[in-house]
Amino acid sequence: MSRKTFIRFAMPSDSPSSLLCIGLMSGTSLDGVDGALLEIHPDPAQSMRQRAFASRDLPHDLREELLALNTPGDNELHRAALAANALMRVYADVVADLCLQARLTPADIAVVGAHGQTVRHRPQMFDGTGYTLQLVNGALLAELTGITVACDFRSRDVAAGGQGAPLVPAFHAALWGDADAGLAVLNIGGMANLSLLQPGQPFTGFDCGPGNVLLDHWCAQHTGQPFDTDGAWAAQGTVHAGLLQQMLADGYIRQAPPKSTGRDHFNAQWLQQQLADFSELSPVNVQATLAAFTAQAAAQHMQHYAPAVRQLLVCGGGVRNTHLMQQLAAALPDVAVASTSARGIDPQAVEAAAFAWLAAQTLRGRTVDWRSVTGAGAARVPGCLYPA
Repeated sequence: MSRKTFIRFAMPSDSPSSLLCIGLMSGTSLDGVDGALLEIHPDPAQSMRQRAFASRDLPHDLREELLALNTPGDNELHRAALAANALMRVYADVVADLCLQARLTPADIAVVGAHGQTVRHRPQMFDGTGYTLQLVNGALLAELTGITVACDFRSRDVAAGGQGAPLVPAFHAALWGDADAGLAVLNIGGMANLSLLQPGQPFTGFDCGPGNVLLDHWCAQHTGQPFDTDGAWAAQGTVHAGLLQQMLADGYIRQAPPKSTGRDHFNAQWLQQQLADFSELSPVNVQATLAAFTAQAAAQHMQHYAPAVRQLLVCGGGVRNTHLMQQLAAALPDVAVASTSARGIDPQAVEAAAFAWLAAQTLRGRTVDWRSVTGAGAARVPGCLYPA
């Protein structure tokens, strides 16, 4: 679906002691920028609520440049700096949309949490620490919006020995960690990450494989469309059991958590290698198999690491892929699979909302404990601040 500008209107705040925080997310799928405005109570035990949501497409040239910067190329430093600046201008537009919709001024907003665009993710590699790189310019965004900006959320976790991803399980735990019977949350963006909230255990989570990134790539290559609307094309194909099992045997899928991944691993080259011995397959059958791979990888991880959990909430752009949701439900026959909208949060807004919440923790100087998720050595204040 087109992401254009999408808005939700909200009622005026009835809790002047709450923080109004904006989260901005542009994910691996590179389909646009999502922004969520949260009202967060100062007491962590109290509830938070979504006040507004906005989404804008990435300009075509910027999207192509961000995609190109995922791989080595000429004059990378210069191009990356300019791409970060251009991305901040889109971010600033989304902030303006949110303020307009909620009838607020920048002075009403405590902090903006800006994730930035991941172009490399190589934690614990090379020198033992590795790195994760999100293109973001917090100083420029603070100048453009007049609001304090929190950003660079992943680097501190990597410096503390962690994977730097996924970060959203802490937010899921803050929202739903009191579920008596346990709960799993699957975010299907470019990659798919799974949060596991099990009674009597620390919350955990990990990237469980690709989400939309391979599906979108294959669809664009063979249909000219940027994504497979509702999964209708994949639904016309037949899953190839041999190719599916080969994909599920990938080293990353079999790797034990903590773990995280991205386009560094699951990319066009990876898919080309997988298809080397299956050249006779029609494009539509490959698409069907990719959808099954995304669903089966998530389902197998959930069954292995949370076998007693019987509820799965799904968020991210993948929720709108009807065929993919059906594949998930079929792979998890004993689990109730539903969108996060069943819990009152727009599935497209969840990840942006997570970075609004993380920005609030950064602003307040509160640590977030990701040790059970990323493998970090200790809890840390997640981001860095650029004051208004």
